[in-house]
Amino acid sequence: MRFAVNAHIRSVHFPPISEVKGWLATRPGNGPELIDLCQAVPDYAPAAELTAHLATLLDDPLISKYSPDEGLPEVREAVCRYYQRKYGASITPASLCLTIGASQAFWLAIVTLCQAGDEVVLQAPCYFDHAMALEMMGIRAVFAPFDEAAAGLPSPDVIEALITPRTRAVLLVTPSNPTGAITSPELLDELYALAQRRKIALILDETYNEFIPGGTRPHGLFTRTGWGDHLVQVASFGKTFALTGYRAGLLAASPEFIHQALKAQDTMAVCQPRITQQAVWYGLDHLDAWVAANRDMMTRRHDLFRSEFMKPGNPFQLAASGAFFGWVRHPFTGLTGRQVAKRLVDEAGILCLPGEVFGPGLEGYLRLAFGNIRQEAILEAVRRFREMAV
Repeated sequence: MRFAVNAHIRSVHFPPISEVKGWLATRPGNGPELIDLCQAVPDYAPAAELTAHLATLLDDPLISKYSPDEGLPEVREAVCRYYQRKYGASITPASLCLTIGASQAFWLAIVTLCQAGDEVVLQAPCYFDHAMALEMMGIRAVFAPFDEAAAGLPSPDVIEALITPRTRAVLLVTPSNPTGAITSPELLDELYALAQRRKIALILDETYNEFIPGGTRPHGLFTRTGWGDHLVQVASFGKTFALTGYRAGLLAASPEFIHQALKAQDTMAVCQPRITQQAVWYGLDHLDAWVAANRDMMTRRHDLFRSEFMKPGNPFQLAASGAFFGWVRHPFTGLTGRQVAKRLVDEAGILCLPGEVFGPGLEGYLRLAFGNIRQEAILEAVRRFREMAV
């Protein structure tokens, strides 16, 4: 290649999941059967009735056509009904844009909000794609340090001290990817008040909002008058309905913000595929009980893993967990998370992600994802951690 590549792109590390899965090619052939704790993908299929419904639509010539950039009105109306059930909020379709996964919703939010040289405050550990995207766009990621004693939950005082005249937003994932920690409604109220006071945006990525145990309401921010003055939400139905490959994302913000974001949407993706919109629509109107059953199953997996992992004698320490994830402090002094994760693949047949891809100074940690591990395999996974030679 004899032409230049964008220096911002070149400086970003390679996608961590692709990197880690590449290690499998050199894994010893006589090792134990692989236990995949790497990627947060539900191991169960979409609801059979949803798949059957989509099959009836394939002969409709409209299914292969564009929709409006922001999505079909009837689908966005279904999302509004869902927000009434989930958040107790009355929002309008004008506050919604359907996107190609939560990742595209995040890019759409950031390019609408920020320009090169601006800053965004992230709570570490943060979702690696967010930090990667900011770096690619020339936007400075400012990391609020991880506080293990607080299970990684944000401190409004710490975050406020990091805000400068260049700060455009505070970004938070709740439930957290990678720690699983759930930020309480009360703490989210404090962060929203901080955004109001400092005249910036609070960006919430709520990809895992349907995996809060018991289906508890995540927060009441959408019930505030003028909520869109300082709140931008990135969301996804991919994990909710086991549709990760359908790329079923969502951006929720004020109508004015969405109006501006549609300029980028039209040049970036045009629209979410119609088949995905139809899947989301069906799921929102018919699958509440199915979603609740899977949430309860994931809660049981997490609770079993946590109880077994935290029994005395485990050299690995569970620093935080919840929803889809566990955040683990490894016992290997002097080794990076990458080195330990590589050893786990080669010696224990466990695939997971190194802590340093989630923010600076996190080489002592690993992320475990519970979506891929069935309940019957949890005891074996924990046994392998316990028996890993230190």
